[in-house]
Amino acid sequence: MSVLIVIPARYASSRYPGKPLVELRGASGVAKSLIHRSWDAAMGVTGADRVVVATDDDRIAEAATGFGAEVVMTSTSCQNGTERCAETLQNLGGDYDIVVNLQGDAPLTPAWFIEDLVAGLRAQPKADVATPVLRADGRALNGLLNDRRAGRVGGTTAVFGTDHNALYFSKEVIPFTGRAFADHDETPVFHHVGVYAYRPAALMAYPGWDSGPLEQLEGLEQLRFLERGAQMLCVEVEAKGRQFWELNNPEDVPLIEAMLQDMGHD
Repeated sequence: MSVLIVIPARYASSRYPGKPLVELRGASGVAKSLIHRSWDAAMGVTGADRVVVATDDDRIAEAATGFGAEVVMTSTSCQNGTERCAETLQNLGGDYDIVVNLQGDAPLTPAWFIEDLVAGLRAQPKADVATPVLRADGRALNGLLNDRRAGRVGGTTAVFGTDHNALYFSKEVIPFTGRAFADHDETPVFHHVGVYAYRPAALMAYPGWDSGPLEQLEGLEQLRFLERGAQMLCVEVEAKGRQFWELNNPEDVPLIEAMLQDMGHD
């Protein structure tokens, strides 16, 4: 089954304009843009047949081609990364069995997250979409809670049924736990990793669906699938000692740089 990885990137983020071009310093002190680090993460995935950056912005396109990425230009009308992936698939001719959306704000995504995600979708033929979830330890959960207390929109959490089909995603921390956890405690909260693997039929149907109230309230594109009754598989992945965090706000830059340095990433 052929696999296409798309890294959707836009300049005009409402929360953090120009985010894909923000530079992050790793352990060697070398600064690379967020989109460059996301490209590096995608290129480390085994089993991907093609990797492209999808954008509507010439500045991002120029930066991406500068470090050797293949770029697909998309329209400014795309409302989110999923719509941008759908347009990219259409522009490329649609000849792929699985399309992976590696959002450009997650440079710490390990290759095995994506590999496990693709394997999970292949193993569940009834699933339309698959997405990774990572059980939060106390440190990660406290980071999510601190963001909310400070009024910041940080990471997303997920809840799912015994069949691992998604029930809901929220920028609030769900489920409610009502207790404190030490940094290394296992918690019942799952951090949603902003990566998706789509079957082409589900991906191409998505732009034709109106955005529903839950998607609009939460600002989470994946809720459009749930509101339309699509089956979204949550694939639990393991951190294996790696730290994970998305770049959502300017305050996340020093946090991610510290993680890059701690893990020895150049």
